[in-house]
Amino acid sequence: MDMMKTTLIGNREGFTLLELMAVLVIMGVMASVAIKRFDLLSDNANLTAIKTAVRELNIQETLVWTEMKLSDTGWTADVDVYNGVEKNLGQGYSWNPGPTITGGNLHYKSQSVALVRSPSTRNTFGSWKQT
Repeated sequence: MDMMKTTLIGNREGFTLLELMAVLVIMGVMASVAIKRFDLLSDNANLTAIKTAVRELNIQETLVWTEMKLSDTGWTADVDVYNGVEKNLGQGYSWNPGPTITGGNLHYKSQSVALVRSPSTRNTFGSWKQT
């Protein structure tokens, strides 16, 4: 019985302060890497949202121009096409400055791009492009 008593008392299991600190340092490094990856993923998502918005502007530009061409009056002027395009792209998007008939700066959350609009003519529709 004495032998078992000595073994239980002498057996001190647990972690040393040094081991605990090493684990905390490793966890901190892993967390910082994860946060950087999340930020990168978030930025990529915001850029994709802006690219999608530019495609939306171009689709609207094409539709308005086509509707004008098919109408009884036909194509009238670039300013009419521009005014027919809905430039309010939804929640999270903003323009500063712009939009103007020649372009503007489109913002979505933390990302921003400068856009240039080429005018529509009687034979071609206008388009929005990133500069």
